[in-house]
Amino acid sequence: MRWTALFDDIEAQLEAAERIAGDAEVADRVRREQGGVTIADRVRGQLGFVLTVETSGGGKFDGELTHVGSEWLVLSKAPAEVIVPLTAISLIGGLGRNVAVGTSRVREGLGLGSALRTLARDRARVIVHRVEGSPRIEGIIDRVGKDFLEIAAVLPGELRRSASVSAVYAVPFAGIAAVSSS
Repeated sequence: MRWTALFDDIEAQLEAAERIAGDAEVADRVRREQGGVTIADRVRGQLGFVLTVETSGGGKFDGELTHVGSEWLVLSKAPAEVIVPLTAISLIGGLGRNVAVGTSRVREGLGLGSALRTLARDRARVIVHRVEGSPRIEGIIDRVGKDFLEIAAVLPGELRRSASVSAVYAVPFAGIAAVSSS
């Protein structure tokens, strides 16, 4: 009888040790997988959520997350939308638990330039918020290069005409905290 109890005890200890080792392996695998998640993957899992985004220039934007590219996200809050480069984000609030890893090659190719070219094509009136918190620039995007945009500063309510342009500025993508449009 004592031998049976001893063997049962040893067997229970072995089962407990195996269970602990298995749990540790699962936890280690989860940590390794989480280590490969990018901010774009993390944010992509939040589509449809209302988020608050703070930028390195001190700007704060909130709205429903409607799009995520490889380098940017779009928050929508009627009547405006704002494109925020992921590199300009200093804080994101309102995140749920979801992560969406693995996107299509097409989506990966949609960099910040692609999003800004759409605004330039539509001749949309935009406000460029800069990372260092300098005064923002209102106007119409004239052109988008590989790593910069050119914006024609136009007063609110004015159309993009030569006579109504007060200045044209080139802004490197690295200097953009957000681009809002209405």
